[in-house]
Amino acid sequence: MQLQLIGAMLLATGTFVTAQQSASPSASSPSSTSSSILAVQSPTWLPKFSKPAGVNDGYTGKPNITDTLPTETLDLSAYPEPWSAPVTDHPEIQAVMKAIDWNHVPKSSIKKDDSNGDISFSGYDESKDPDCWWSDTNCIQPKVPYLPQDVVYCPNVGDWGLNYDDGPMNPNHEDGPLNDDKWAEPELYNFLAKNNNQKATLFYIGSNVVTFPAAARRALNDGHVLCVHTWSHPQMTTQSNEKVVAELYWTLRAIKEATGVTPRCWRPPFGDVDDRVRAIAWQMGMRTMLWDEDTDDWNMPGDGGGDLAPSTVDGYFEDWINKRKNGTDNEHGHIVLEHELNNSTVSMTEKWLPKLQETFNVVSMHQCLNISQPYWEENWVYPTEANPDPAQNNNSNNTASSSSSSTSPSSSSSASDSSSSEKASSESSKQLSSSTDSPSDANSAASSLTLSLATGIVMLGTALSLTL
Repeated sequence: MQLQLIGAMLLATGTFVTAQQSASPSASSPSSTSSSILAVQSPTWLPKFSKPAGVNDGYTGKPNITDTLPTETLDLSAYPEPWSAPVTDHPEIQAVMKAIDWNHVPKSSIKKDDSNGDISFSGYDESKDPDCWWSDTNCIQPKVPYLPQDVVYCPNVGDWGLNYDDGPMNPNHEDGPLNDDKWAEPELYNFLAKNNNQKATLFYIGSNVVTFPAAARRALNDGHVLCVHTWSHPQMTTQSNEKVVAELYWTLRAIKEATGVTPRCWRPPFGDVDDRVRAIAWQMGMRTMLWDEDTDDWNMPGDGGGDLAPSTVDGYFEDWINKRKNGTDNEHGHIVLEHELNNSTVSMTEKWLPKLQETFNVVSMHQCLNISQPYWEENWVYPTEANPDPAQNNNSNNTASSSSSSTSPSSSSSASDSSSSEKASSESSKQLSSSTDSPSDANSAASSLTLSLATGIVMLGTALSLTL
């Protein structure tokens, strides 16, 4: 009886340690700063699409360089008009609206545009910044306790988290100097593949995905990470709750139908986000990801661009490289905003990426943040700086598990199931929770040690109980 009691106590202790590990910042809480972050789960309101043809079963990192891509679209009748404001009275949008807990969405005022179409800051209390409105104050730490901090930079000095907005770049088929067909995908993806098989995080416009799904599939298969960048690129704080949901939903749906994956990450156009918009995105399964440096490349002359001299953008790159070389860039790594928008932005990255690779450790945003599973589908496991070869490590774990099973068949089944469940749970919530503050190798090692101790204690408790 005494041994039974000890076994029960050890089992309870094992559960407690595992729970502590789940609340640990470096392991599996939805935030690295608070255990009160609102729990979220895989979206249940997306249609159940069959697996798209030509999509890998998981990450391989092996690009398939081709000169062209198929130009077939998704079924456009199932979506809003590309690049138009999406309707909000569609049954699929209403299903999402019903699934959101509106008690955990701040009742912030909807922001307004001025006569020039720019956001108006008139009347907003900037000193108190009640909405954590990035456009006005660059606030990244939500004022409500149930939302995680925005991602803004890579934690490790010398890292460059490569990312591109506004893709996948479609051919525009225009006549004259604005014709960008040469620069449309797969131009950028081929260039990345040919330059150290470079990986990037890609923030996709839903309208571009439905009209060019083959480009999204190519990017996924190549090993890039796909995230949401809305349907029509509006300033999100000026949108009603229903419109925020629609902008995010149709993009999630397009990526899911085209590629089979459901992203856990999004970026607001122009960085325009407040706690109301953050909360809606979070409950739709996505964490807000911003940047700490901006190339302003979108503003160069080109289709959809402005009149910024390319030499100005060159100067930004030169400055970042020089600061890294002379040691003054020594606080943290960087997430620098770039675009796959037109000939100017793609040619600019082709000019500077090889030079960046000589100076920085250029990786995808998610790799520098140690986020291995950026989608709700758990079969996609990416390399991270803490775990650069997840496939090999997974095989090692499977081998160790098999060895354990052969030596103690009577007790290994429940222990193995418990360990697998804990690992899946930890990975599943870790991806939305990884912070820019300290996702370090040390933290990962500490989390692994804690999980191992918890599993060991559970197994010992079970053994003691069975002995009596």
